[in-house]
Amino acid sequence: MFQFLGADVAPDNMLVCIANEDAYGLGVLSSHIHTTWAPRAGGWLGVGNDPRYNKTRCFDPFPFPAASDEQKAHIRTLGERLDAFRKERLAAHKALTMTKLYNVLEKERQGAALSDKEKAIHEMGLISVLKQIHDELDAAVADAYGWPRGLSDEQILEKLVALNKERAAEERKGLVRWLRPEFQAPKEAARKPVQVEAELVAAADTAAKPTFPREAPEQIAAVRSMLAGEGKPVRAGELARRFKQGKRIEPRVLDLLQIMAAIGQAQTENGSRYFAAR
Repeated sequence: MFQFLGADVAPDNMLVCIANEDAYGLGVLSSHIHTTWAPRAGGWLGVGNDPRYNKTRCFDPFPFPAASDEQKAHIRTLGERLDAFRKERLAAHKALTMTKLYNVLEKERQGAALSDKEKAIHEMGLISVLKQIHDELDAAVADAYGWPRGLSDEQILEKLVALNKERAAEERKGLVRWLRPEFQAPKEAARKPVQVEAELVAAADTAAKPTFPREAPEQIAAVRSMLAGEGKPVRAGELARRFKQGKRIEPRVLDLLQIMAAIGQAQTENGSRYFAAR
């Protein structure tokens, strides 16, 4: 499982840290395509034969998709939603852990019966919402690769190995698909044209709007406050446009509204418009 860590965290030596603040990377690594690859490429350890994520075998040779800017933006949004949603659930229920969330999610995917304890985790963790985010993420990453959705694990591995060979051939010819070009290849990144005028217009348009918070508790507080100021039921997109990030955060705002409605902090009108709880 991948998640963002704050810069104030000193990771233990058993963690694999990837120095990338872009949620696009988090999204790709959290997708079924990568989580199918990693256990096959990595090692195994212990009596339980647990998989080990080895950077040189799991991460370095893994070929990221040659995604378009639009595809990257979509995956980035889903990665942010995934990270924020899980942190919000864990913050709301101290008994929850990431392991508990994913154990119950795996049982739901298998169609297995849940125990009473697992049913409680399902309810507290809103596992159906977590599953939906992952399903959307898996579809978006498959689209970025240009592959059909719903490939078998063996088909995914075959395609990844073939793509790895293609990328190796490209790099021998001098074409490198940098993950962080501004850091790994600053001279190449500097040659890209910058649309200053468009950026200035966008900045002027959003100057008076508040910034959508990064952490889940602050996000809920911001959405609750914004919703309380509305005089009528509104859609998630309308609330999202009240923040500087605009349409990019609409899926996350919708997640928060659904959560708030589930716990009585908001009310919904036909599941499409929301208003502050009375």
